[in-house]
Amino acid sequence: MSTIKLEQITGSDADLKAALTDAHLPTDDIEDSGRTFFKALSADGQIVGFSGVERCDGNYLLRSVVLHPDRRGTGLGKAVVEATVASLDPGGVFLVTTSAASFFASIGFSEVPRDSVPAAVLATRQLSSICPSSATIMKLIKPPS
Repeated sequence: MSTIKLEQITGSDADLKAALTDAHLPTDDIEDSGRTFFKALSADGQIVGFSGVERCDGNYLLRSVVLHPDRRGTGLGKAVVEATVASLDPGGVFLVTTSAASFFASIGFSEVPRDSVPAAVLATRQLSSICPSSATIMKLIKPPS
């Protein structure tokens, strides 16, 4: 497992916006309050990607997980998610995806029905308006190991 260090950044960070845009991920609400974003650094200090979380009344929405293209498929995605989840207080961790369900399933997330998701998570802009209703909602069942 690669060692990843997270540094907190704001949603207005230009590198974060560029990485999300390049990966065709939404940026509509990243500057709204209540979100925390991280720059993920490798052991040698290079930026390998980004992640973010949104606190939702004791639960979290994992969001904006993206690696630089040359770092994909190297195991760093799992390391970024693991470091991000480890930084959180206890609570449920949810995410919504249209294209990465198999990746997240491989690291401990399971698909959950919309009616089992806490109201505060459903009320986020990600779930209520940005992502399509056909997107997959997942919950962390087993932390990455």
